[in-house]
Amino acid sequence: MSDPAESRTRPAVHTGFGEGAVPWKQAGVLTANGLLTADVLPAVDGFPAADDGLPTVEVSSEAAGAAEGTPHVDRESAAAGDLLEHPDPHTAAEAAAVENLLRCWVRESGLPAPDDGILRVPLPASATALLVPVRYWSPTGWHRFGLPRLAGTPAQSPPVDAVTIAALFTRENPRTSRPGAAAAAVADVEATADADAGAGTSADLIAQVADSVRRTALFVRTRRERPADSTDVFLAAEQALVLGHPMHPTPKSREGLSAAEARLYSPELRGAHPLHWLAVDPTVLATDSAWTERGRPVSAAALTAELAGTGLPLPDGCAALPLHPWQAREIRHRAETAALFEAGLLRDLGPHGSPWHPTSSVRTVHRSGAPAMLKLSLGLRITNSRRENLRKELHRGVEVHRLLRAGLSERWQAAHPGFDIVRDPAWLAVDGRDGDPVTGLDVMIRHNPFTPWDEVACVAGLVSPRPYDDRPAPNRIPGGAGHQAADDRGARSRLAELVTRLAGRTGRPRGAVAAEWFLRYLEQVVRPVLWLDGHAGIALEAHQQNTLLLLDGHGWPIGGRYRDNQGYYFRQSRRAELDAQLPGIGEHSDTFVSDEVTDERFVYYLAINNVLGLIGAFGSQHLADERLLLAAFRRFLQSVATGLLAARWITERTKG
Repeated sequence: MSDPAESRTRPAVHTGFGEGAVPWKQAGVLTANGLLTADVLPAVDGFPAADDGLPTVEVSSEAAGAAEGTPHVDRESAAAGDLLEHPDPHTAAEAAAVENLLRCWVRESGLPAPDDGILRVPLPASATALLVPVRYWSPTGWHRFGLPRLAGTPAQSPPVDAVTIAALFTRENPRTSRPGAAAAAVADVEATADADAGAGTSADLIAQVADSVRRTALFVRTRRERPADSTDVFLAAEQALVLGHPMHPTPKSREGLSAAEARLYSPELRGAHPLHWLAVDPTVLATDSAWTERGRPVSAAALTAELAGTGLPLPDGCAALPLHPWQAREIRHRAETAALFEAGLLRDLGPHGSPWHPTSSVRTVHRSGAPAMLKLSLGLRITNSRRENLRKELHRGVEVHRLLRAGLSERWQAAHPGFDIVRDPAWLAVDGRDGDPVTGLDVMIRHNPFTPWDEVACVAGLVSPRPYDDRPAPNRIPGGAGHQAADDRGARSRLAELVTRLAGRTGRPRGAVAAEWFLRYLEQVVRPVLWLDGHAGIALEAHQQNTLLLLDGHGWPIGGRYRDNQGYYFRQSRRAELDAQLPGIGEHSDTFVSDEVTDERFVYYLAINNVLGLIGAFGSQHLADERLLLAAFRRFLQSVATGLLAARWITERTKG
């Protein structure tokens, strides 16, 4: 196969804890109307917010040294050792879970940095407080904490574990813990949204925390026993998110997945499994395809048949539908699916073919060398949401591919040749006999543009701490030409490994290398995404897990890719322009969104989750001073302001 050239208003997921669709307005990052401005990036001492002396790509050795010796680091606490590297996997998993819960709570409640290195978290509903050692305080929220204890207990008392912290937090409202002004965001844990209505009680959250800790401990233990990564670079990066998102309270919860199933279906365990296949009668088949080979259209049914390989007992005239094995078992209990089986319109062909590997989303699967990846429906509750495709999202992926092919891609590539979208040009699904979509029986066919040797990495996997060492001994770099020999705690993520290696190769301080790496990232990834919004009216949900980074042979950013058929926002103000390029656009995909909502989503996903998350990773892993990178980000926003959303980010709240 040749190169074919994931309701629009998302639920307010995790407004109480961690990552979600609603931006963090109370974190000192957003203005009241949700627009990022240069003025309201996290305030930092010694680095101006205005256009005065802002850093450029040139970073002095003195500045770099200051970056690595940032005053935000509690050196005495840090010297005690990082519990993520504790020899007991459960202890490491507990430490990670505790840090996540505390980061989320600090972000919601707006607690300030303590003066004495001990953060006090008031818990008025329980008439107590948590006393938390601060290992590192981050301007962007990537704080590092030690294990807390309850106020008033003896110093030798055991620390408070993650499940207990979750139980304590569910009794509180973060606004009652915030000094001064009231918090700007509602943070009722029991209102934590789920994609399918009904979940979200305090008991649910506590159970999910326990499940996440248990699974994380298994992931850490397994990685320490078998540290070697896949030789497929893309797949290795997809499998690197062992701890999950640092701002999510339950990053590895997967309710409904048994231990045996987890071994097969978890990217963190490097699982692999064959697909389960159904034969779909043409009378209930729903499909669309814009995939082409040598200029000729290829149907989705032809694509799935080719991916199935030889030996699949597919009846004549039927289409082959691949399912996740877990989903194949679960849909049997659904009445509308059972009726189709009874009528002979669906036939179970069973598991078949070579194994596929789960990527970081769990439900999208990859096979090295295959021309396509498959985004499958999966009804598991993964981090509190059931991951089943919606029909409009299937339409959306094909629609965006057609729009790009209609001329937009050519203009975009002329301006930014290193960036593109991983296309979703075909899908196959099932309708009921009444013509309505049957939820959970579908597949999005995603083009696979990567060879096993391409240096490409999911940004979330790139920055994720690795509580194990997967590098062969000869490749372990203790400090990069002597610049960091005494402090290599950050060399546990691939990002830290790249920066350390570049510092050793160039003879420069790690802080200087990190600053240049960050500026190259802004140019190669962020600027192209801003161009697409400013010039075409299309905003991408470019959070770190949806962003793939291309690296050169030394580890410098040279380009990027965006993936996710769900995550497009067409600006309502640009509807006529987009319709002229692709008549009827949005009719089936429900992709047009008000500019106000688009701004809110775009700011959160690109600026806060992606860029500020990257800055936080640099700081918390002791690679650079976050204040320096925040100032550089301000400068960058000013440089791209003309004609783009960034202009509004900078000016909206500085009028008058």
